[in-house]
Amino acid sequence: MTPTLIIIGLLFLLAGIIGCVIPGIPGPPLAYLSLVFIQFADKSTFTLSFLLLWAIIVIGVTLLDYFVPAWGTKKFGGSKYGMWGSIIGLITGLFMGPWGIIIGPFLGAYLGELIGGMKNTSALKAGFGSFIGFATGTLMKLTVSLIIAYYFFTRSWELISF
Repeated sequence: MTPTLIIIGLLFLLAGIIGCVIPGIPGPPLAYLSLVFIQFADKSTFTLSFLLLWAIIVIGVTLLDYFVPAWGTKKFGGSKYGMWGSIIGLITGLFMGPWGIIIGPFLGAYLGELIGGMKNTSALKAGFGSFIGFATGTLMKLTVSLIIAYYFFTRSWELISF
């Protein structure tokens, strides 16, 4: 039973790490589920307080990820046009591969601000803010998911070691 739970947990962990860079896939919550799966192995590996702390961290990072890109756009002088453009650019960028995911929010915010009547330099600044917000959110999610991966692999190794 333990090897099966480790394999399932590993699949959730991999999906979680991928989800940190692909919008729409909840990266940290999927990575967190990897810890929950190995918790049900033959030997309990984590304390309840450890799991609750990480659940709170995952929920916090997931919620922040929705606000950070909009905050970045707003902080760099963007308007609602830029925020909506950033969201549309992000969704459009999903269909253009990894570069589209990175460039999409920037171009979307930039074009949104131009449509909203902003001047070129101000629109570029808002687009840059959107990119900074997106990169910050991605970095937060990756950091949390990689720390979870560390705990997953160290506990999994303990479970399969003799």
